Amino acid sequence: MKLSRRTVLGAAAASALPLVPARAQKPTLKFGVLTDLSGPYQDLAGPVAVAAAQQAVEDYGVAGKGFAVEIISADHQNKPDVGAGIARQWADRDGVDVILEVANSAVGLAVAGVAKDKNKVYVNSGAATSDLTGSACNANTIHWVYDTYMLSRSTATSVVKTGGTSWFMLVADYAFGQALQRDASSFVEAAGGKVVGSVKTPFPGTTDFSSFLLQAQSSGAKVLGLCNAGADTINSIKQAKEFGITSSMQLAGLLVFLTDVHSLGLEVAQGLAITESFYWDLNDRTRAFSERFKPKAPTRRPTMVQAGVYASALHYLKTAEAMGIAEAKKDGAATVAKMKSLPTDDDCFGKGSIRADGRCIHPAYLFQVKSPKESKGPWDYYKLLATTPADEAFRPLNAGGCPLVKA
Repeated sequence: MKLSRRTVLGAAAASALPLVPARAQKPTLKFGVLTDLSGPYQDLAGPVAVAAAQQAVEDYGVAGKGFAVEIISADHQNKPDVGAGIARQWADRDGVDVILEVANSAVGLAVAGVAKDKNKVYVNSGAATSDLTGSACNANTIHWVYDTYMLSRSTATSVVKTGGTSWFMLVADYAFGQALQRDASSFVEAAGGKVVGSVKTPFPGTTDFSSFLLQAQSSGAKVLGLCNAGADTINSIKQAKEFGITSSMQLAGLLVFLTDVHSLGLEVAQGLAITESFYWDLNDRTRAFSERFKPKAPTRRPTMVQAGVYASALHYLKTAEAMGIAEAKKDGAATVAKMKSLPTDDDCFGKGSIRADGRCIHPAYLFQVKSPKESKGPWDYYKLLATTPADEAFRPLNAGGCPLVKA
């Protein structure tokens, strides 16, 4: 079966039906997967993220439990007002209990505010800004997969240590790009490097990066730091290669996904150092998950965002059952507090925990993209360079300014 948006959304729509017989009148949890279904992040999140939530429901065995699950989805169009509006409608009219995903930092910050106002659960996978567990943290939000601090710490520090001491930043001009620039710059400087310049690119909608790349090249910097993601990363890397910029500057992709490497091809992407918190071929557990998931996305492998939707949905289900479905539906903040109290454990990220600031803690992995000769086949793209332990990968708990953290 060929994967398409229609195929995956059809599966998600089917999941909106109770997974247990309706005659039992069992209580129902309602998931809302709010994501980019048609824009620059649709491959790294999108329809496959909806399918990942469905996989969690199936793996948890909801059909044999005393409750049912419905899954609905919507496209936030990478617009904070649209995303916030959908979240409010889900809370006020549609009875959604937990919002999952949200691959856009500006939208994610807006949705976190709605979750607090409406006392719902929001578990973020795709938005990267570390402010979600810092100045903008709240008792209703959990940040699961990665953030700008973790990405910058792993990739920027490694590149500086291997000789990339001067940087020019190409920045997507919205909350995510600005947060990534801020955090990456601090780690470049902490490692003894220097940021010599930067340029902001309009988001969304930019496809021609030529003028921005020429500014980077003229700066004389050794490293071009890409503070963007998805289609923007793909286009900027391709154009940097076409203009010969890669012969004089090292590219540092601060948020690169498996789907980006697949789109670029190994001939172009080989040698890139990137940080991820999940890779389908990392260990026996990740391979087992990816094999179970394959029927839902037979032509690809899941990204860390999609894995995050699976893992966070699974942990929410465990928590809701432990609390009692009625209690979980009644109070989002209480449910998040319970989620923080329980250890996390799933096939994508292994054993972990959730801190008081809402940050889910797990290791970070520095990978290098393989050459075409090194790859054994489709989606065999990474070799592991280093692992940052879970207790070191993320910003220290007391350093983010989260009001939930007691001094």
